[in-house]
Amino acid sequence: MNARRLAFLILTISLSRGGLCPAADGPPRLRLMVETDAGGDPDDEQSLVRFLVYTNEWDVEGILCNRPAARKGENLNTARTGLGVVQKMVAAYGASRANLHGHDPRYPTGEHLMSRTVPGYKDTDQAVRLIIDAVDSADPRPLWFCDWGSDHGSDETNLKRALDKVRKKRGEEGYARFKSRLRLSSHDAFGEHTRRIAPPFPLWVDTFRPEMEGKRWYHRFSALTAKAGGFDLRRDVLTGHGPLGELYPTNTTSGQKEGDSMTFLYLVPTGMNDPERPELGGWAGRYGRNGAENGRAYFHADQEDTWNGTTSRDNTLARWASHLQNDFRARMDWCVTAYGDANHPPAAKASPERPAVKSGARVELDAAGSTDPDGDRLRFEWIVYPETGTWHGPAPVLTGAGDAKCLFTAPEVTAPADLHVILQVTDTGVPPLTRYARIVVGVSP
Repeated sequence: MNARRLAFLILTISLSRGGLCPAADGPPRLRLMVETDAGGDPDDEQSLVRFLVYTNEWDVEGILCNRPAARKGENLNTARTGLGVVQKMVAAYGASRANLHGHDPRYPTGEHLMSRTVPGYKDTDQAVRLIIDAVDSADPRPLWFCDWGSDHGSDETNLKRALDKVRKKRGEEGYARFKSRLRLSSHDAFGEHTRRIAPPFPLWVDTFRPEMEGKRWYHRFSALTAKAGGFDLRRDVLTGHGPLGELYPTNTTSGQKEGDSMTFLYLVPTGMNDPERPELGGWAGRYGRNGAENGRAYFHADQEDTWNGTTSRDNTLARWASHLQNDFRARMDWCVTAYGDANHPPAAKASPERPAVKSGARVELDAAGSTDPDGDRLRFEWIVYPETGTWHGPAPVLTGAGDAKCLFTAPEVTAPADLHVILQVTDTGVPPLTRYARIVVGVSP
């Protein structure tokens, strides 16, 4: 028995005994619901292909379909309702699920996802009831809601309908309790509930805006990722990757538009990101508070990173683009390959995680605890991420930045400051996969 298959069997036994696999160790899994106007711009279907191969990472509470009829001319799917389009894709996922389960037992069954795929048309309240039941659940975790848009031809977003209903039936206090259970990584389609009706949402991360240099943020996804790391759509998705890959449409304004993918890529647990901290950055870029929102915890993509000698918003995503595309490529491989014939992400571990030091102190960071489920050799890279900490002076020089151990001297500060160091761990499999650890160094005078 090869090492990769043995590792998978150990993982499966651990799960069956109530244990946690490495990817699940840490913060609780997120509860997630998606609303899509699939049947219009085919980029929703592109994003759905990617979304479905990441469903092992969350507890998916629903996929809501709000377009009653597919748009003639623009949408070429043989299914001609939004629900039909999504059901066709979930069925394709179901046909691949046995193989995906061989790589991670947390993948939900096709039947489970199909039972949570419901119409969100104005003449039915199935989606509204699904939202209310999920929010009202005794589960203490909040519900993350990802709205992918509701353009002409689609019906009103179902979260708005649910909020209207709850406010009418439960009054202001009940409405406030209900709303407090929601988090948004989403397009804004909720009318007065977003800004005019108190209280505000506890957290809204707008992965679509603002417009900068003539482009909204979601317009930049394809330009920054389509070819990153040598990704090739035909080779890595469309050909030889099963029925789900075959359903990835290419008749969008850019071949790999995926304008909605950042809503859930923001939530993929990579070891670097924290969904409750949009300013920390991750695979959907980095977000700052929207100054026009009067103090609400509403964030948008207006931040800039300095990387490879340039400073721009694009860099908040471009610096990780090859990593997220290699990860997508690997998951598409999982649809058709056995565990021993595919690559799986490493687990990055750095210690100490939150060292507290004085100015000028020697700081030593160690990644020796990092592991790879396939037994691949690991490559290490330590980087200072100055934009995400409170220390904005010159970055310290890292000795051993490409080794398992990294050394540097803490900067001189006149007031307490945090310095953020990111550990990138990349394996030597095909494609190479990367995970991260964030070390927050507290420096005091």
